[in-house]
Formats: sequence, C-alpha cells, structure tokens
Amino acid sequence: MSGPARVLMVSNFFDTHRGGLEIVAGQMARGLAERDLAVTWLAADTTPPPRVSTVSPLAYVTLRMWNLTERRLGAPFPLFGPIGAWRLFRAVGDADAVILHDSVYPSSMATYLSARLLRKPLIVVQHIGDVPFHNAVMRGLMRLANRWIARPILARADQVVFISDVVRGFFKGVNFVRPPALIFNGVDTTVFRPAGDGEKVAARRRFGLPEEAPIALFVGRFVEKKGLHLLRGAAPLRPDTLWVFAGWGVLDPESWGLPNVRVVRNVSGAALAELYRACDALVLPSQGEGFPLVVQEALASGLPVVCGLDSARADEAAAPYLVGVDVAGPDACAVVEALARAADRAVADNAAGAAQARSAFAVQRYAWPANARKYIDILRTLKIAVP
Repeated sequence: MSGPARVLMVSNFFDTHRGGLEIVAGQMARGLAERDLAVTWLAADTTPPPRVSTVSPLAYVTLRMWNLTERRLGAPFPLFGPIGAWRLFRAVGDADAVILHDSVYPSSMATYLSARLLRKPLIVVQHIGDVPFHNAVMRGLMRLANRWIARPILARADQVVFISDVVRGFFKGVNFVRPPALIFNGVDTTVFRPAGDGEKVAARRRFGLPEEAPIALFVGRFVEKKGLHLLRGAAPLRPDTLWVFAGWGVLDPESWGLPNVRVVRNVSGAALAELYRACDALVLPSQGEGFPLVVQEALASGLPVVCGLDSARADEAAAPYLVGVDVAGPDACAVVEALARAADRAVADNAAGAAQARSAFAVQRYAWPANARKYIDILRTLKIAVP
C-alpha cells in the first residue's frame, strides 16, 4: 500500500445534524485526518456535510436516505435503497479500515456485511444500549434490534469501543473477538471553557437572557428519551428559574406556553459554548444513553450537571461532578419534584472554584488529542499502517 492509510467513518448523519453521536464522529474524523490519515466520512444526505477544512481535509460520501421515523417519531432510523447500498459497498472496498458508529441501524448492517465480504477490519463505536421508550412498540423494536442486529455485529467486529460503563454493561454477555475498549467521548476543551470576567453577563445579553435570574439549560434533541416530559413538569414548579432549551425535535417546549421557558435554536460549536457560559447548570434527565456529549461539554464549561442515573454512573471518575436523579422511577410526580430540587441546588452552585475544578477535570479526562491517540493505537493493533 502506498500513501496514507485510508479510514472510512460511517454514521447515520453528519455533524450538521447536531446530534451528540454525529458531533463525536466529526471530531474523530478530523482528529484522525490531522494525524495524516486519509479519512472519508459517509452519512445520510439529510443534512449537508460540514465545510471542507484545509487544516484537516476530509472526503465525504453522502447517501440518499429517507428519514421519516425521526420526523414523525423522534427516532432516527434512516433507510436507503440499492444505489445507496452499492455506494456504501464501494466506499468500504476503498478503505483499509472502517469505523462504524453504533450497530442497530440499516447503515450499520450494510457496513458490517460489506466489511465482512471485503475482509476489511471493522471497529464499532457503540454509543447506546437499551432505550426505554414509553411506546411499547418502539420499546419492543429496540429490544429486537439489540438482540438480533447489535449483538451479532458486536460479536464479530474486529474491535468494539464503548463510550461508557453503562453501555458496556448492557452488552456484557457478548463474546467479543477482542476485549472491548472503553473510550469516553472527547470534547473540544479549547472551545468549551468556563466564563471569564464579564463573559457570563455578555453571553446573557447576546442571547437576550436576564442578567440576574437563575438559568437551567437543556441541550439536545427535543424527543422523549431526553426527558422533555419531566422538564415540562419541573419548569412550573420553579417559576423563578428560567429554563432554556437549546435544540430541535418533535416535542417543542415553546408549545407548553410557560413564561419561564425559552427556546434557542440553531446553535452549535462556539455559539453553543457561549450559551453554556451564559447559564448556571445543565439539566438532562435522559434515559437509555451512555454518556451524552453535552454532559462533558457542560463540565468543560464549568457547569454543574443534573442527569439521569445512567449518565451519572457512566464514568466513575466523573461521579463527584454529577447529580444523578432516578428519572425512571414509577412515581412521575416524585421524579419531577426530585428533578426540580436537584436543579435548585445545581443553579445555586456557582462558586468560581467549583467551576474551575469541573473544567480542569474535563480537560484532563476528555480532551480530544488523547482520544484520537487511543483510536490510532487500535488501528495499529489491527495492523493498519498509521503514522
């Protein structure tokens, strides 16, 4: 082989879709490209590829996909036809190694089958385990997908990477080809950082937020598994707290008609980092997730974090910086009240020293350069010639 090693990255969407998994995939693709690998990123054409960077050039392959389930149900499950399958097969054939993000989607199955047929090393980065949908049909489909699609793919992948202890525990019965690795998602700690002198007030003015009110922030898709129904119950209980929702999805907090709810749309990167600096705490009562990227972004920004128990237990080292709430408890009213109380404590925890401690922990634990080096080591283990 002449030239740099060729790595194909496969995810449902590009990071212009603004989901945590896609942001991770984009950071990883750029991190590997900066290490002089020839990286191609393949994803659906639901949103466009990111702008080409001269610093870390990437190639892109877009597949025509239908994304009806996300638009109607908030569950991304894009489908593609024979032409898309052929383009994916050819992209796998052109690669020396394939990195696949998650294993329960049609693109996951096609990528796995193509890698097996073409004898290409396959690394699967598993972000999620079980998702406890309230809808019984969706819950049943997720369980079937994990049993009959995810587990067989993980059992035959050349290397599996879990992004949290929770997800690793969910798949602990799988007989892996190699011992799975645990690599937490990375965060750009040069962008996500605590507010300096005067920056918090300036950020609040930038977003039209009150300068003195306590502000609880939610970041993510407006879908069921993120716990929007719980926040809808908590917000009226704390009318003096402003609840800011940054994201998009089928559940729109603006429709709740609550005077202390504000929605911020179309923020990412540096703008999202500024929004973190404008707020007092992140509140993310999600279920069925490993370790959401927004938790790490919030910690890097110095914010206290209230989250579901799954996320609070995802990284033992992060536990002192997280407040876990049992968001899956049987008494919905009790859960909402517990969430509101935890949010009260979090927004009041604004000591500068505590913020710096949270940020320092995130820099040491989650900064991207160390993350990229771990994937380089995996590629070397799979006999891929990398710098």
